[in-house]
Amino acid sequence: MTNDPVSARPSLRSEYLRRVAIVAVPDFELLDVAGPLSLFGSATHDGTVDGTPAYQCHVIGLSAGLVTASIGAALNADAAIGVAEPESYDTILVAGGVGARDVRPDPSLLAWLRRAAGSVRRVGSVCTGAFVLAEAGVLDGRRATTHWRHADHLAARYPEIRVEPDRIYVHDSGIWTSAGVTSGMDMALAMIADDLGRRAALELAKSKVMYMHRPGGQSQFSAELALQTADEPRLAKLQGWVFDNLSSSLTVEELAERAAMSPRNFNRVFTRSIGVSPARFVERARVDAARRRLEGSGSSIETVAHDTGFGNAERMRRSFLRQIGIAPSDYRQRFGPRTTEIAS
Repeated sequence: MTNDPVSARPSLRSEYLRRVAIVAVPDFELLDVAGPLSLFGSATHDGTVDGTPAYQCHVIGLSAGLVTASIGAALNADAAIGVAEPESYDTILVAGGVGARDVRPDPSLLAWLRRAAGSVRRVGSVCTGAFVLAEAGVLDGRRATTHWRHADHLAARYPEIRVEPDRIYVHDSGIWTSAGVTSGMDMALAMIADDLGRRAALELAKSKVMYMHRPGGQSQFSAELALQTADEPRLAKLQGWVFDNLSSSLTVEELAERAAMSPRNFNRVFTRSIGVSPARFVERARVDAARRRLEGSGSSIETVAHDTGFGNAERMRRSFLRQIGIAPSDYRQRFGPRTTEIAS
């Protein structure tokens, strides 16, 4: 008998109703549970609304009964760790939230998850639920992701994990991890596509008005620029001016002059305060502005490139690929005002 947890997992059988459980600890993020379970609960074998349900959904808590989310609402856990047999589930996910990220998990939960990782076909986490899997050792030696805001913390706290901070979700040998909140739905949809086929998953995506596959990585959805506001008033004022004057050349020399600093000192102080160089900050600000234009207007890509300071469409394309992993034309196709169908 093999001792390999991956090969020990049961094979997928299409004739039974798959049981999906999400573990919720106190102060969990409500959408981390509700989003994936909504998809699993709505999925049918043939993708039609009236088709045969494909999944049976459960919430598991440290004890049975009400579990309170971070917003104060509560869900009923129909089973408790220590009572629920992990082998009875096809898929087990751990929800994120303050409770998962900041509270040392219960030892019985960690032992239960280690057991699940060796016997359940699919184990995963939503958002900062990755911290619970990491504490249990389930992610050791694997690739994983979590919410971009907490990815560095995950990598520093658990150096055995190969954290990929820009991924929407990561699948590594039966262990799945997803980024922040709604990306748990992306991951669930990918699981459903694996189980039931792309057509059934696509029909489900359409019914939920969501993308079959989101393009790019987390950086296109993060509030990265908002986090780069300087504490130093002079630099904060300069940043505001940059946002209002993106069509200007915005060279380091020009920005340094506005800050009344030498270019060398300005570059050093800005990078130390903001975390990125002035040139990188300007590029990100332009990409962010161009994204908003592509989402909300019918202006040509060349016009958007000119108005946001890139100069031409090719320079904007290179910046988009560098910053968010997708070309402007593809971004508009999926997020622009004329998008009328689910992207595949």
